[in-house]
Amino acid sequence: MARSVYLAHTGGTIGMKRTAKGYAPKPGYLAEHLAAMPELQAPDMPRLAVREYTPLLDSADMTPHDWERIGRDIVAHHDQYDGFVVLHGTDTMAYSASALSFMLEQLAKPVILTGSQIPLAEVRSDARENLITSLLLAAHYPIPEVCIYLSGQLLRGNRARKVSASGFDAFASPNAPPLGTVGVEITIAWERVRPKPRAEVALQPLLEVSVGALRLFPGITAGIVENLLREPVRGMVLETYGAGNAPARDTALMGVLEAACARGVVIVNCTQCLRGSVMMSYATGQALQQAGVVSGHDMTPEAALTKLFYLLSKGLPSQEIRHLVQQDLRGELTSIV
Repeated sequence: MARSVYLAHTGGTIGMKRTAKGYAPKPGYLAEHLAAMPELQAPDMPRLAVREYTPLLDSADMTPHDWERIGRDIVAHHDQYDGFVVLHGTDTMAYSASALSFMLEQLAKPVILTGSQIPLAEVRSDARENLITSLLLAAHYPIPEVCIYLSGQLLRGNRARKVSASGFDAFASPNAPPLGTVGVEITIAWERVRPKPRAEVALQPLLEVSVGALRLFPGITAGIVENLLREPVRGMVLETYGAGNAPARDTALMGVLEAACARGVVIVNCTQCLRGSVMMSYATGQALQQAGVVSGHDMTPEAALTKLFYLLSKGLPSQEIRHLVQQDLRGELTSIV
């Protein structure tokens, strides 16, 4: 039997049309070009079911509500298709992929997010290869994970970051090797792929929880941090220097962080560096630990933020969330033995 893939078109550059005001989404435009692609009729290509979302979104407009909408769509069709491809703008793709990796509990089939830097309709576009390869991967490679595929690399979704605004190689996975590489051959590192779960797939809905992110900078004041941590904030990703350091001699700032942690705010320490892990071994890092801030280890800020959304939506006590943030749930961090 022919393999089948559910293609969810949420928007993004890949399906946009050139207009007098620049590239813009147009309903039905992508479907016209898909119908004209002879490659999709090849024997190895899967049977496609295409759903175009309304409205089509630039990924800069994506919200947690949209993550949940995509997740519900996948769960509703999980048993009917061999895999799923989500067409998505690249700007916030790492957030969506990370969020879906947590929300889709017991996922047993591949979910691959892809997009492009130039629309499919343009002559010199990266969209065609990204789309075709993503469909082949979703149809023929049973990877039970949420992934991102672009420019020859299959990345675990919650490990990926957008690293270029103009290059075709727009994404990287700084702290974890790719799950697969695509050249003349498609090579999957099966030893890195997470095992297929035995339970039925389910979606964890996201509640209206207030989560934020704050990047430290020299001269940041306690007042700025205090304002950002006011109620109703329940979780915060704190992007710190190097291996997890902050201005420890600023006792007012440390006091603000300690007070927030004491009232139940979960603050996760992630490094501003593209590669590496939070160690909190310097005195400046230990001051954060003593204030109640927990280590994000080598998680990306995108993964840490969406993980907070996910865990807070489960209604767990703050102490349990602090514990789970530091555990490997979906391959998002390197376990510390």
